[in-house]
Amino acid sequence: MTEYVVVVALVAVAAIAVYQLFGQVVRTQTAAMARELAGEDGTEASKRARAAAAKTTGQLKEKSLKSFTNNAAAGGGK
Repeated sequence: MTEYVVVVALVAVAAIAVYQLFGQVVRTQTAAMARELAGEDGTEASKRARAAAAKTTGQLKEKSLKSFTNNAAAGGGK
């Protein structure tokens, strides 16, 4: 039973991390789909989703092991 609790906790932590990273993209894509299903124009929401995705991609490029090691070297860490 303990193993199941640990697995569920790990899945929850991973889901929270993914949602934090891609939350805006998911919300705007869902809004675009909802508008299209309602028969309205979802072009603006789709553009916002693309902009949010581009921003997320930029954030992913900023976070890497290379940037971590450069920061550690600049801070005097070993």
